[in-house]
Amino acid sequence: MIDLIKDYADEKAEICKKNDYIELDLFNKYGVNRGLRDINGNGVLTGLTNISRITSSKIVDGKKVPCDGELWYRGYKVENLIDSLGENEFGFEKIAYLLLMGELPDEENLTRFKQMIGKCRTLPTNFTRDVIMKAPSEDIMNSMTRSILTLASYDKNSKDNSINNSLRQCIQLISEFPLLAVYGYNAYSHYEKDKSMYIHKPKPNLSTAENFLRLLRPDKKYSEVEAKVLDTALILHMEHGGGNNSTFTTRVVTSSGSDTYSTVAAAMCSLKGPKHGGANIKVIKMMDDIREHVKDYSDKDELEAYLTKILDKQAFDGKGLIYGMGHAIYSISDPRERVFKSYVEKLAKTKNKEKDLMLYENVEEIAIKLISNKRKIFKGVSPNVDFYSGFVYEMLDIPMELYTAMFAVARIVGWSAHRIEELICMDKIIRPAYMSVMEERTPISVS
Repeated sequence: MIDLIKDYADEKAEICKKNDYIELDLFNKYGVNRGLRDINGNGVLTGLTNISRITSSKIVDGKKVPCDGELWYRGYKVENLIDSLGENEFGFEKIAYLLLMGELPDEENLTRFKQMIGKCRTLPTNFTRDVIMKAPSEDIMNSMTRSILTLASYDKNSKDNSINNSLRQCIQLISEFPLLAVYGYNAYSHYEKDKSMYIHKPKPNLSTAENFLRLLRPDKKYSEVEAKVLDTALILHMEHGGGNNSTFTTRVVTSSGSDTYSTVAAAMCSLKGPKHGGANIKVIKMMDDIREHVKDYSDKDELEAYLTKILDKQAFDGKGLIYGMGHAIYSISDPRERVFKSYVEKLAKTKNKEKDLMLYENVEEIAIKLISNKRKIFKGVSPNVDFYSGFVYEMLDIPMELYTAMFAVARIVGWSAHRIEELICMDKIIRPAYMSVMEERTPISVS
C-alpha cells in the first residue's frame, strides 16, 4: 500500500510544484514580509510580551548600530542571573519560577517550587511500558510528542484552560519532560539498537540537570561539574523572546482555545525542524568532517583552507555554511555563547578535551574572518550558542538523538510562560492575512 501511494505521490508532486509556485517578485509587489521578517531582516511586530527581551542593536545619534547581544528574563540579564547563583547551586528551578511567575522566588517559595517539581517528576502507572515503549523511534522528538498528547488522556481536566489549571499542567510537563526524553531514548536504544534496557527512577530532591544525567547513565553517576554545566545550558536555552518559531507556535495554538497538551505538542513539532532546534547537530557533524580532512588542528592555515572550501560549497554538505556561526537576530555577539564559553572550557579540562576545544576556538576565530570577508554581512558575525552546545552534550556522553530533546527539556519553560501570558492578556485568535494571487477559471465539462 505504501509503495502504491508513494508512486502516485511521486507522479503528482510535479503538478503541485507547478500549480503552487508563486513568483518571488509578487511578495515584493504586495509588500509581503516572507517569514514575518522585513527587507532588513527585522521581525514583523505581532505581539507584546513581558517575559523576555533580546537586544542586538542600539540607537546612537539617530542611527541603528549593532551591539553586543543581550538576553533578558523578566527584567534581568541572563548572565547576571547565572552569575548570582552559588558555585554549587543549580538554578534551573529558580529561573523557571522567575519566567513562570514573573518574579524571583524567596527561599520559602523556591523550596516549595522545587518540592512541587520533584513530586511531579513521575509518569502515570505503566505509562513508560504502555506508551513510550510500544512504538520506539530514533526520532525522540516524535516519541515525546506522542507521549505529551497521550498524557492528556490521564488528565480529567485536560480541556480546562483556566489560568490555575493551565499553570498546573505546565508545571507537570516541565517536571515530566526529562523522563519523556530519556525513557524515549532508552526504548529506542533497546529495541532498535539492541542495547541493554534500564529505567531509573528520578530522585525528588535532585535538580533537573542532576536527574537527567542520573536517568540517562547506566551507573547513575555524574560529577558536580557535569551537572553544573548542563544546568547552565538548560537555563540559557529555556527562553528566547516571543518571536522564535516554536514560541510563536505556542502563542498561535493557545489563541485558538486549544488545550495545554495540544499546544505544547505543536511547539514540539516546530522545534524539531532542523531550521530551529537541530543546529547543534549540524555543528557536530561539521566538526567530525573537519577532523577527517584537517591533520593539525593548530595549523590555522590548513584549517582556513578547508573552511574556505566549506564556504565555497566544495566540502562537507555543499550548503556553503559554517554551522554555529551567525544568528538571525544577534550581530556582534550571542550573550548565551559568551556565558557558556567559560563553562565549556571548564568541562573540556576535566574531560581531557583541550585539543578538541582548540579546534572549536580556531574554527571560531577563522570562520568569523572568512564569513565577514566573503559574505559582506554588515551586522557582524559571531558564534551562537549552538556552536558549543553540541560539544558540551558530546562531552557529557549525551547521544545525538537527544540533542534536540535537550532543547525541549529547557524550552518547555518558555513555552509555558508564553502560554500563560497569552491566556491572560489576549482574547483574539491569531489569524494573519494571506493575499490570494490565484487566477479565476471556469470549469470545463467532461463528456
